[in-house]
Amino acid sequence: MSTQAVEIQVLGRKLKVNCPTGQEDALRAAAADFDQRLKDMSARSNVSVEQLLIFTGLNISNELHLERQEHNRNAELISNKINSIEENLDKVLQYQPKR
Repeated sequence: MSTQAVEIQVLGRKLKVNCPTGQEDALRAAAADFDQRLKDMSARSNVSVEQLLIFTGLNISNELHLERQEHNRNAELISNKINSIEENLDKVLQYQPKR
């Protein structure tokens, strides 16, 4: 997979980051979101840049963890519904005349 350098800005610092070709816009959007979260956290608290990065990273990790849990719950519900539909179809097909 080929990559290219993409320039992003976080906390006023410009950084060049390698990115898979075709994912540049997604990287820029993620960087802009991260930068905004850092700015928001900085405005609410008086902490060092290191703490700011750690707290923001933890908040993002927590959000990701919650989203994964929700995804897993939804996947299990869908799987259960599919299994129920399959069982109902099997029951219905048992009573169909054979051709």
